[in-house]
Amino acid sequence: MYLKNYNLKNKTAIVTGAGKGLGRACAIALAEAGANLVIISRTEKDLVEVSKKIKKLKKKCKSYVCDITNYNQIKEIINKQPKIDILINNAGNNRPAHFTKVKTEDMEHMVKINTIATFNLAHLCVLKMIKTKNRKKIGGAIVNMSSQMGHVGGPIRSVYNMNKWGLEGLTRGMSIDLAKYNIRVNTVCPTFVITPMTKKFLKNKKFKRETLNNIPLGRFAELSEISSAVVFLASDAASMITGTSLLVDGGWTAK
Repeated sequence: MYLKNYNLKNKTAIVTGAGKGLGRACAIALAEAGANLVIISRTEKDLVEVSKKIKKLKKKCKSYVCDITNYNQIKEIINKQPKIDILINNAGNNRPAHFTKVKTEDMEHMVKINTIATFNLAHLCVLKMIKTKNRKKIGGAIVNMSSQMGHVGGPIRSVYNMNKWGLEGLTRGMSIDLAKYNIRVNTVCPTFVITPMTKKFLKNKKFKRETLNNIPLGRFAELSEISSAVVFLASDAASMITGTSLLVDGGWTAK
């Protein structure tokens, strides 16, 4: 009986960074749950592949090649959508460095993509979402892809910590402002997952060993474990959950 609450039929979901890794997994999982997709990535080849998988699930899929830091491009994409119900604010990046060695250009790049672009996307989508006449009845959901590093500090990750802690604060503030529209805002906070972004960091055997030692469950997360958390928060199964974080971290932050 309650499984129907996970059904996203007739919902339209936007996923950024949808070409690879977590974004790809989330887009496909949302389609499996019944949603139609709008996917955004910088790489056309990746979008074509993800779009094919979504269409095999008999779901509609629009794809756009775009750098999310380009405000005008993003605004054009969002404004042309007839309806938006769900936003998965997933695109992001990390350039790890010891705090004393952080380059200004790297810090500014990370703030631009992880903080400013994330805010702009959410802002543009919300302005579109609240125009839907029955929004309060049908609800809406925004899932900001955060990290366990939005809850604890980590070596060589001071700027990433800054970005993700800021995202946690943004999420809480948004949730209060948007509650009157029945638009829920939450974060998913993964531990390390094997993705194209993390794979290069985990080539360092010492780093990999130390990372695993910090996860009580003793393993990295699977993409499906993150995407299923995202689908849950996007669905009516989480209709009373807003302004909080779902930590999918294998116990990292429990210590």
